[in-house]
Amino acid sequence: MRILLTTTSYQDTPGEHHEMLEQSGFDVVRDRGPLTEARMIELVEEHGGFDGLLNGDDAITAKLIDAALAAPTPLRVIAKYGIGLDSIDVAHATRRKVPVLFTPGVNHTTVAEHAIGLMIACAKHFWLHASAVKAGRWQRRTGNELAGKTLGVLGMGRIGKEVIKRAKAFDMTPIAYDKYWDDAFAREFGVERAGSIDAVLAVADVISLHMPATDETRSYFNAEKLGLCKDGVVIVNTARGTLIDEADMTAACASGKVGAYGTDVLAEEPMATPHPFMDLDNIIVTPHVGSRTFESVERQAVRATLNIVNYLEGRDGYIQANSNPEDTP
Repeated sequence: MRILLTTTSYQDTPGEHHEMLEQSGFDVVRDRGPLTEARMIELVEEHGGFDGLLNGDDAITAKLIDAALAAPTPLRVIAKYGIGLDSIDVAHATRRKVPVLFTPGVNHTTVAEHAIGLMIACAKHFWLHASAVKAGRWQRRTGNELAGKTLGVLGMGRIGKEVIKRAKAFDMTPIAYDKYWDDAFAREFGVERAGSIDAVLAVADVISLHMPATDETRSYFNAEKLGLCKDGVVIVNTARGTLIDEADMTAACASGKVGAYGTDVLAEEPMATPHPFMDLDNIIVTPHVGSRTFESVERQAVRATLNIVNYLEGRDGYIQANSNPEDTP
C-alpha cells in the first residue's frame, strides 16, 4: 500500500500515531501541505498514484480525484486529518465511489480554548499591548471585561457547546443559533435560543463563529451583516475564513463598528502579504493553530491513522463522512 501524507501538524508532533503508521508497513510519501491542486497531481504522476491520501487542507479537487483514480495505483480512500471538508470535493468523490474519512470529536476542547483565548485577547487589547512593550513603548489602552457580556454562538455543535461551557465560567450570558437545536444542553447551560442569525447579531457583545463553510455561507459576514451588530462588538472566528468578507471586516474594524476581530482562519492560507489585516491593531490573527496542541494533534492523528489503516486493510473502525460510495449510482 502506498499513501501520501501531507498534513504538517501530524508530521511535526510526536505521538503514537507515528509508530502506528510505521507498523502498518505502508509506503508513505511525505510532503508539506497545504498543497495546491497542481502539486497534488504532480505527486500522483511522480509516484504512479496512491492507495490513500492522509491529507490536511490540501486542494482535493475533482481534477485531482480523477487523476488519482486514473493512475497505475488508483486511489481507494481519502482520509482527512481533521473535521472540515471544504477543501475536498466530497460530492465528486462520492460520485466516483471514493470514501472520504474524517476525525470528528477529537479537537473540540482545544478549539474552544482557543476561541476563549481570542476573546480575552481582543477584549484586553493583547496585541497592541504586547507589541508595544516589545518595541519599547509603555502604551496602554483600556479594555473590557467579558463578565456580564452577552455571548452569541453561531453553530452550537461540539465546539460551540464547549465555548458556551467555558463562557459560563466567565459569567457570560449565552444566546445561540443552530438549525439542529440541542434542547437538553441549552436548558442545562442556560442558553437562549435565537430564531435567526440576525437575532444573535442584534444583541451579542461577543460573537463566536462555528458555522460550516458552504456556498451559502461564503462571505456571509459582509458589510450588511456587520451593520446589524452592536457597535464595538468583538467577533471571534475559529471556523473558516471564508465566512468573512475580509475587506468589509477590515473597514468595520477601522471604523470601530467592530471593536475587535480575532481569527484563527483566513479565506486563503497561508496569509498573502501584504494583507489589510496587518495594518490594524484590533485585528488579531493566529496561523490556524486552534486545534494544534500536543494533546489534540495526537488524538486527531491517531484517529486519522486508524481510519486509513483500517479501511485499506479491510477492517471496520473508520469514520466516513460521505454516503457509502457503493450505494451511489
